[in-house]
Amino acid sequence: MIYLDYSANTPVDEAVLERFCAVERSCPGNANSRHQAGAAAKAAIDEATQSIARSLHVQPAEIIYTSGASEANNFALKSIARLERHHGKHIISTPLEHSSVSGTLTALQEQGYEIDLVDIKQDGTVDLAHLRELLRPDTILVAVTAVDSELGVVQPVAEIAALLKDYPHCHLHVDATQAVGKLPLPSFEGIDTLSLTAHKFYGLNGIGVLVKRRGLALEPLIHGGESTTIYRSGTPTVALACSLALALDKAMTELPERVERVRSLNARLRTELANYPNVRINSPEAAVPQILNLSVKDVKGTVFQRELDAHGVCVSVKSACSSDGLPSRAVFAVSRDRRNALSSWRISLSHRTTDEEITGFLQAFDACYRTLTQP
Repeated sequence: MIYLDYSANTPVDEAVLERFCAVERSCPGNANSRHQAGAAAKAAIDEATQSIARSLHVQPAEIIYTSGASEANNFALKSIARLERHHGKHIISTPLEHSSVSGTLTALQEQGYEIDLVDIKQDGTVDLAHLRELLRPDTILVAVTAVDSELGVVQPVAEIAALLKDYPHCHLHVDATQAVGKLPLPSFEGIDTLSLTAHKFYGLNGIGVLVKRRGLALEPLIHGGESTTIYRSGTPTVALACSLALALDKAMTELPERVERVRSLNARLRTELANYPNVRINSPEAAVPQILNLSVKDVKGTVFQRELDAHGVCVSVKSACSSDGLPSRAVFAVSRDRRNALSSWRISLSHRTTDEEITGFLQAFDACYRTLTQP
């Protein structure tokens, strides 16, 4: 099997898995309990929280543990909407968002909130001039992904934050799920909430983080009982938090070497795929190198994906959480071509991807291309 779907899920790093197991064995206590075992568990998760805060350049009090980025996105958007409902019900987002954001916005729209989507330029970035036009006194939230999962486009988060300074009741939520481990994270300045999850950067499934600006008073997601914060009650997942802290630290410290490796793989793929006349590369040149989106003319992405899967190659159509059968909103936003969007699919690379795997993929791609593009 050749696995090229790292943007959907990454295999856990061995050191991270060892950290999880070690903490699980050594900290049997509930971190909320008032005895020695509880104190040891609390000390472990407090240390993990401090490590995460250092990696993200935020304060430990701004860290809220969640089950993943989907929960973090839901929590942030719904809580901010409820917090500011007396000041307005206008929300701005983009067509590039993960379904945990777009789906939440649809739910809010059904509750009476007004949703506008900002235009996307041909390079995949937010049209800042259009965003400026959309902003209103009753705009309470702008939700944007730092790096979108399908094209790998890097959004100008700092510029977006700067535009919101004149709107005191407008908050900025950034989905950083696909940014961690792919590029240096944006400064938290001007950002109110930011989401991420461990399984996208070689951590374990089941834990994520919502970074919440200190002083932003959100309604708790879960009421009752103590935890690491007042915003999400329940027994703290100590071992998962410790494993996330290590995965995040490794993602940050090893970033230059990882990116350099992936960039060479991406360049090879772009060069080889350019030899096929029916191939269209959808990811802009400035996209993160870990994500390469392409289309094969007049062949649905789901069809090409199934054919590659039969050859032992794992790629993705849209994000793993999206519904099948519909054109990619992200690719359509950039290409303005519905047929091209229906034909799109994604290769996502890792520093663990080998040259032999790329060779194997190209051989499988060639066979599938010849089969599916025959007259």
